[in-house]
Amino acid sequence: MTKAELISQIALDAGLTKANAQKAVTSLVTVVLKTLKKDGRLPIYGLGVFEVVKKPKRQGRNPRTGEPLTVKAHKAVKFKPSKVLKESVNNGK
Repeated sequence: MTKAELISQIALDAGLTKANAQKAVTSLVTVVLKTLKKDGRLPIYGLGVFEVVKKPKRQGRNPRTGEPLTVKAHKAVKFKPSKVLKESVNNGK
């Protein structure tokens, strides 16, 4: 699903105009980014938990040449789905 399709679906489901749905989606993305940057964790009931994790420096390989290289230490976002989401996906509800 593209962002435009998501906006259209939200507008349809919530009875909003596409402009208002776009503002809502943009606001959600902004809040998620700010919260992860500030707190490093964002739980959303029924969806899951977004969390910033630190990845250590490690050795890797260039996939084209097979040459070894060093991957810098960095932060990444991890997502752990909620029980509700897992059950919904697995049970098809």
